[in-house]
Amino acid sequence: MKGNWNEQKGRLKQKFAVLTDDDLMYEEGQKDEMLGKLQKKLGKTAEEIDKILSGH
Repeated sequence: MKGNWNEQKGRLKQKFAVLTDDDLMYEEGQKDEMLGKLQKKLGKTAEEIDKILSGH
């Protein structure tokens, strides 16, 4: 995930203006925590977040 995280982060920020850099701070081993925060803030399921991140 880390390799293309900057690209994914940019995609998320374009699609969801409410997201901040703090919301999208990715730290190794903290993926689930960050995805949980995104789910809460965006009102999306884990599957929806995964689809957004994968570009589908």
